[in-house]
Amino acid sequence: MKKLLLSSAVALALSAPGAVLAQAAAPAATSPHTFTGNVGLFSDYRFRGISQTFKEPAIQGGFDYSHASGFYAGTWASNVYGGSNGSGLGVNYANGSMEWDFYGGYKFEAMKDLTLDVGVLQYYYPGARYLTPTRDKYDNTEVYLGASYKWFTAKYSHSITDYFGIRNNTVSGACGVDGNGVALTTGCAPINAGGSKGSSYLDLGATFELGGGFNLVTHIGKATVRHYSLFNYTDWKIGVTKDWLGVTWGLAYIDTNAKPEVYRTAQTQGGGNLKTRDTSDSTILLSVSKTF
Repeated sequence: MKKLLLSSAVALALSAPGAVLAQAAAPAATSPHTFTGNVGLFSDYRFRGISQTFKEPAIQGGFDYSHASGFYAGTWASNVYGGSNGSGLGVNYANGSMEWDFYGGYKFEAMKDLTLDVGVLQYYYPGARYLTPTRDKYDNTEVYLGASYKWFTAKYSHSITDYFGIRNNTVSGACGVDGNGVALTTGCAPINAGGSKGSSYLDLGATFELGGGFNLVTHIGKATVRHYSLFNYTDWKIGVTKDWLGVTWGLAYIDTNAKPEVYRTAQTQGGGNLKTRDTSDSTILLSVSKTF
């Protein structure tokens, strides 16, 4: 009996370290949930090629959640130009100063190297309303379908509301401004054309590694505003990024073929003078951003 107990004790002593090591070596369970954040400083906020900040700097940031199943959701915000628009159309968010976006969708790998993405995005401008009797909002909702294959990306966005508030109440018969901020009387938006629901934006892009941590970033996009072709345009970008000192630095050239008289914004200043800027013309964009 003593021999049996002794042999059992020896066997237990010899097997215990192996059991402990096996337990220690077992990999920790991986969470299916991922949370990330981002923040950045930009010399201008260019949305689809058009300045949203009267060609002034912007601070932007957001938070994202993703699940291992492919579902994701997030929010993102930036300052925008909310000053008084002296005349014409242009880009401004009267009585507002912030864009706040909310989005969610599902992303999955359809085949090797090909990822598909479908979702919905809400653009929200707190307090901002057109300076019209009806006080319409600038808010916009889009559904989108995207695809990425190796270095290339494509995304189609379709507005299920009036495109950033463009409709009879807001732009019917409205005209642009010349370089001096004087309202034009020709080349105006159509009268009583209806709403702009069903507008779209096609985004094509590619990113290539250049070596040394540098990346070449290219993009071309096409905006089509339903019933209001005056606002249609193509935009493009070419730039480089570099990860350095724990952040991502960016330098890009951006341009469009948008009609200047439509996207020119006249800001009312002291003494009734107007400061006019074409928010669609070319620019060199500098940026520094961080993902955490």
